[in-house]
Amino acid sequence: MKAILLAAAGFLALSALPADATADAIEKAIKARKSFMQVSAFNLGILGAMAKGEREYDAELASAAAKNLHALSLQNNGAMWPEGSSNDKPGLADKTRALPVIWASYPVVAEKHKAWTDASADLAAVAGDGLDVLKSKIGPVGKSCGGCHKEFRAEKK
Repeated sequence: MKAILLAAAGFLALSALPADATADAIEKAIKARKSFMQVSAFNLGILGAMAKGEREYDAELASAAAKNLHALSLQNNGAMWPEGSSNDKPGLADKTRALPVIWASYPVVAEKHKAWTDASADLAAVAGDGLDVLKSKIGPVGKSCGGCHKEFRAEKK
C-alpha cells in the first residue's frame, strides 16, 4: 500500500509540473504583450501629441515613431496570445484585460490586425512630411487600435 501511495504521490507531483510551467508561460506571455502594448502606445502617444498640438511637430521624430509603430504591427506575436490567457481564467483577472472572445474570433482579430498594419504603413510613409499630413493619417491608426480594444479588451476597473 505504501508503494502505491508513493507512486501515486510521485505521479501527482509530476503531472503538476506541466500545469505550473503552463501557468508560468501564460504569465510571461501576458507580461510580454502588455510591454508590447506599452511600446505601441508610447509611439502612438508621440504622434497623437503632435497631431493635437500638445507637442511641437518634429518631422524626424514623427517619422521614427510612425516607422516604429508600423514595425511593431509587422511582428508575429502569436506566442504572446496563448489560449487560456484571458481575464476569465483563475488568477488572471487582475493581470490581463483580454477577453476570452479573442480566441473564438480569430478571423475578425486577423482582419483588425491587418487594418492596423495597413494604417500604420500609410502613416509611416508620410509622418515626416508635415503636421497636416500627419493629422490626415493618424486617425485610421487610432481607429484600428480601438477596433480591437473595444471588442476584445475588458474595461479598466
